[in-house]
Amino acid sequence: MAKDTKERILAAALEMFSQKGFSGTNIRELAGSLGMGKSSMYRHFESKEEIWNTLLDSLIAYYEARFGSPEHLPPVPDAPEGLVDLTMHMVNFTVHDETVIKTRKMLTIEQFRDDRARELATKYFLTGLTDMFTLLFAGMMDKGLLRRDDPAMLSFAYTAPISVLIHLCDREPAKTDEAIAQVEAFSRYFIQVHGMCSDV
Repeated sequence: MAKDTKERILAAALEMFSQKGFSGTNIRELAGSLGMGKSSMYRHFESKEEIWNTLLDSLIAYYEARFGSPEHLPPVPDAPEGLVDLTMHMVNFTVHDETVIKTRKMLTIEQFRDDRARELATKYFLTGLTDMFTLLFAGMMDKGLLRRDDPAMLSFAYTAPISVLIHLCDREPAKTDEAIAQVEAFSRYFIQVHGMCSDV
């Protein structure tokens, strides 16, 4: 029961932090949104800072288990079309999963206030993606699916425009379908330019 209550608190905190930021979130208001008193909240978490850090820990685990990371690398594609499939799976998860959407908004707000938020924003918006696709592209080169090149530079060239389009979905949700279509077209174009085969 205590675990369920903690999870409810963290879910409500993510909702508020993603809308109002850490400073704009009031513990009394957070507790009230759950039908709790402030003192009841403090039986589960000693402070707003503890809620914040516990939330970040849980979101890291959530994201890496479902999306992947350089440490939890998805399988290297066996065919050029596999890169498109993998990319679209990642993008659809990223732009449609409510927890990930709220996390991205929260990190965007808090990256200028909190060191951990800044580090996570850099990882999830840039370095984690480039590191992961560097390894994937190196594996695809070893399989003869991509022409030999600098996999880190290819990864940067591949992930940067995709990241921009994902952030566009956050700013302008009505453009989500268009952005996803652009990602797929870009992924296929990338393979036509850099792949050993041109049947994608």
